[in-house]
Amino acid sequence: MTTLKLDNIKACVFDAYGTLFDVNAAAREEQAALGAQWEEIANNWRFKQLQYTWLRSLQKRHVDFWQVTGDALDFALNTSGVDDPELRTRLMDLYLKLSAYPEVKPMLETLNGAGIKCAILSNGTPKMLAAAVANAGIADLLAGSYSIEEVGIYKPDPSVYQMAVDQLGVKPSEISFQSSNSWDAYAAKAFGFNVVWCNRFGQADERLPGKPDGQITDLSQLPPIVGAA
Repeated sequence: MTTLKLDNIKACVFDAYGTLFDVNAAAREEQAALGAQWEEIANNWRFKQLQYTWLRSLQKRHVDFWQVTGDALDFALNTSGVDDPELRTRLMDLYLKLSAYPEVKPMLETLNGAGIKCAILSNGTPKMLAAAVANAGIADLLAGSYSIEEVGIYKPDPSVYQMAVDQLGVKPSEISFQSSNSWDAYAAKAFGFNVVWCNRFGQADERLPGKPDGQITDLSQLPPIVGAA
């Protein structure tokens, strides 16, 4: 357990995919159809999903995250030699219902009980985020779910992080940002947030500007850090 303490935190902002919601859940649900290569497909799906957001932002050729997610899945299935349109449809449908990590709801309840606003800041489309939030039963615990579609460019562009400041009406120094994606955590710190990197997967430190204030291994460890326990 980390001994990190952050003062004067008025809002906790969370990345969605990989942080609140398990990005491998869709492929895991279709293990029987995908066979032993389900993890390879899940990993390629996620890697290409992120890579396409960065490349499209650099090229200024924006499409929404649903399109990117479908393109990434097509790449992953093709790489593994899977040609099954019905399976593809099922996997995309499952992506709208990704399961939340088990500690997410009680953690949000604790933060809410301490008077800390909670929000999502994500690459996901409004429809995707609404579906995931509803499936997890956490809508009443969130002050908002903010999609990059409002600015038309993906993380880690600084305009994405500015959305949380504008929408919540608090200073960057009053926000604690949490992401399981290391590049996202580093970029948010460089922007000016307090950042707790939820390093679920034991990743090494990045060589990027904006070292996070600290690391946790899951979100159950967050409340005492921000003064909520």
